[in-house]
Amino acid sequence: MYASNKAVTDDTDRTEFRKTEKKYKLYYDQNSKRKKQPKQVDLSEVLDFKSFLDSYHQNGELPPEIVVVDCRFDRPVFGLESRPGFYFIPGALSVDEQCRWIRDSLMSFPQPPNRTNHNAIYGPISDLFAAVKERKVLVEDENMPAGLDSGSNGCVGNEDTCRWSFCEEDSVLSRGRSCKSVSASVLLRKLRWSTLGLQFDWSKRNYNVSLPHNKIPDELCQLAKKLAAPAMPMGEEFQPEAAIVNYFASGDTLGGHLDDMEADWSKPIVSMSLGCKAIFLLGGKSREDPPLAMFLRSGDVVLMAGEARECFHGVPRIFTDKENAETTTLELHFCDENDILEYIRTSRINVNIRQVF
Repeated sequence: MYASNKAVTDDTDRTEFRKTEKKYKLYYDQNSKRKKQPKQVDLSEVLDFKSFLDSYHQNGELPPEIVVVDCRFDRPVFGLESRPGFYFIPGALSVDEQCRWIRDSLMSFPQPPNRTNHNAIYGPISDLFAAVKERKVLVEDENMPAGLDSGSNGCVGNEDTCRWSFCEEDSVLSRGRSCKSVSASVLLRKLRWSTLGLQFDWSKRNYNVSLPHNKIPDELCQLAKKLAAPAMPMGEEFQPEAAIVNYFASGDTLGGHLDDMEADWSKPIVSMSLGCKAIFLLGGKSREDPPLAMFLRSGDVVLMAGEARECFHGVPRIFTDKENAETTTLELHFCDENDILEYIRTSRINVNIRQVF
């Protein structure tokens, strides 16, 4: 689902969605004599709901495609005439709320029994962010028999791979080059997803209710219920049962896809953006439908329900340069938390919450 930033020049047989992904994707200027410079991209057609919100507050005016949803919410909720079931709530999360969920996304959400993309190789990894702060290294324990616990300071391997545990960097250096290891900071940078509540099985593309899991935290459930209200059928309340947390670094993309594994598409997916600004593409029911591009900033919330659940969507670009990332306010709040500060300056986190049944 994630892709690299290598350029592809052949547009033969590309769908309209793929062409637009390519248009906004991060590419570097190969002819630059200076440090790698991102190629310039025309952003004039990207919808800017922050700008729409400012205009709406000033004079009540909006572009023809944009509508205000009458839903008795505590702030303006926007929709698109051509995409029923799509809702955009700019600045829905306060800065304090953003900081709370950024911390939890790094420290709490990847904790076992929640699964991450690292499970397939290393098994469940406990206390990854704490290991980053302590500059630790994840090391293979070649003497650990398969299926045994590797101890409280490490992690448990999966059924058929070696065991791994966190160690001090000096102890790893003393073992020599034959020792398989990876630093905690590298693992954090390679963290791509974690799952909360009911666990999603990426290999089978469905929810596996037999996998051990914790319930979604109560505060996140209550927030999701509140945010989902504009998209809910009359008289019903959103029931958060699962969440997928996506982590993006510079150059990462999320390819065009459908979120179609939940039983009832009338219930929305609640999607919260944290960290660096991104471009979100919302297409139609076919990849041949030209998608609309829009900015997603930290604190923005998107809801997709009903017909919008049938629309292809993806993230072709995040902005990590100081001019476009728009993380200054977050940086001020994390000025005393250097590890989070360093991470969020060049990363984006998306928390999307679902009602499965």
